[in-house]
Amino acid sequence: MENISTAHRTTISDLKKGERGIIKHIDIENVPLKLIELGCFVGSEVMVIEKSLFGNPIYVNMNNSYLSIRKEMASLIEIEKI
Repeated sequence: MENISTAHRTTISDLKKGERGIIKHIDIENVPLKLIELGCFVGSEVMVIEKSLFGNPIYVNMNNSYLSIRKEMASLIEIEKI
């Protein structure tokens, strides 16, 4: 039986340039409050604008705000691709 916590989940870090998703879950204990204040919350739409050569940082548009977030933070924000 597969453990849900170890099953693959799609996060912002999995998106490619131009792809979009809706935030479904945020690891609130490890995501900085500032990111939440800038509009990163469940139900928000996010689109990857650009990724650096090695995918760190990731430049995104979230609720009409442009943010640059580290890959480690992006991997804590679960999304559903749209």
